[in-house]
Amino acid sequence: MEYLRRTVDDELDDLLALAPAVAIDGPKGVGKTDTASRRASIRFLFDDPDHAALWQADPVMARVSSGTVLLDEWQRFPEVWDVVRRAVDAGAPAGRFLLTGSATPASAQGTHSGAGRILSLRMRPMAIHERGTARPTVSLARLLDAAQADVGGSTDWAVHDYFAAIEESGFPGIRTAHPRLRRALLDGYLRRIVDRDLPELGVSVRRPETLRRWLNAYAAASSTTTSYSRLLDAASGGDGSQPAKSTTIAYRDHLTQLWLLDPVPGWSPSRSPLTRLQQAPKHQLADPGLAARALGLSARTLLSPSGAHLAGPFFESLATLTVRVAAQAAEATVGHLRTRNGDHEVDLIVEGPEAQIVAFEVKMSASIGDADVKHLLWLRDQLPEQVVDLVVLTTGVHAYRRRDGVAVVPLALLGP
Repeated sequence: MEYLRRTVDDELDDLLALAPAVAIDGPKGVGKTDTASRRASIRFLFDDPDHAALWQADPVMARVSSGTVLLDEWQRFPEVWDVVRRAVDAGAPAGRFLLTGSATPASAQGTHSGAGRILSLRMRPMAIHERGTARPTVSLARLLDAAQADVGGSTDWAVHDYFAAIEESGFPGIRTAHPRLRRALLDGYLRRIVDRDLPELGVSVRRPETLRRWLNAYAAASSTTTSYSRLLDAASGGDGSQPAKSTTIAYRDHLTQLWLLDPVPGWSPSRSPLTRLQQAPKHQLADPGLAARALGLSARTLLSPSGAHLAGPFFESLATLTVRVAAQAAEATVGHLRTRNGDHEVDLIVEGPEAQIVAFEVKMSASIGDADVKHLLWLRDQLPEQVVDLVVLTTGVHAYRRRDGVAVVPLALLGP
């Protein structure tokens, strides 16, 4: 299968020239090993017994030759983290270590955090601009760097293309498979969470169906700030039984360890007169395709009357994934804004390294009216020195600027 270059490839090119150790974190199947292997001259793949035995014979890697060492699925041997940290302290050269992990092991609690020694880099499922099916013309980095950056371009993507992109998922080994096989692979991915991934973390799931119900409830709450207590209610069984709150908190924590939950935090402005902001996160699974499969949704059902209530939230999930991948490359953070009384909401706030802000609204529509930009214009009025651009992401054809300065950008045209 042809390798499609990821946005994180550019980040790795920059960081490995500067840092002795970089850890790539993300859920299983996201492409960490493939991406990291392209930069490694020595590989320890710890899910391979032979590789694991080879490392155990020389755990301090005293006999490992020069070059970049890949330590794949390092969480299987958490002591690897401290070995790398000590090597960095001893003067390891730039680009010496690449670590990849699809879980944060509970047994790593006794290890050093690695702060200041090992850089952490998040790898998410493939954003639209990484899939080779769309050609972006609008750069998020440019929007952050220059007020009123040029916006233009057109796309042949229509609404059904976005929902097909959701259905196919952003996992590189799954998305191009035959639809029948792809569904089976996503179903297997969800089953493996319960049957294999959590037990590998030392977690015993006594009632697998309860976990599945909670995960489905979380998927159904995508792009919302639904309280965890309401998720608990939604996870009740047909017999009225409800899991204990402590049980579902444990689910949330363990799924976070597996990088499967990727909530968007409430935005906390670093220097802002705004007050009374709600800090509840917006719920997102790591991949909107996984969330859709958990609920048995396809592109066709999302576009039908029966799935219409979830079409907007799932389109926002796809937009959120695309914005986050691009924002990370620009050293920016992503949050959302909602005032406590709910009178002002902005779907995504991208804050750059110099506190500059690009605010996004996500609209599953091809045309945009004044009502669609009122919260963006309000935010610009509140923070005129920080807000450098305002954007509405749509399902339309053309990218352009409105007279009020708001950029209207089809989602398929947004890139890093």
